[in-house]
Amino acid sequence: MAGHRQSTPDEYEAALRRLPEAHSLALRLADAGVADEVICEYLRIEPEGLATTLDLARRKLKAALSKP
Repeated sequence: MAGHRQSTPDEYEAALRRLPEAHSLALRLADAGVADEVICEYLRIEPEGLATTLDLARRKLKAALSKP
């Protein structure tokens, strides 16, 4: 993709900190390989809602990373 660059670990962490807490936690747990059931327990959501939550969190993270 033209103009796309990889974010640094510091940029990634800063972007995670700008997300709502539930989205940040969902991404951190998923990145760490935590089981879906455990993520749902932490977030207090039904398993059927996890995919939507992670998708939204990833979109918000992408947007946060694109901001200077």
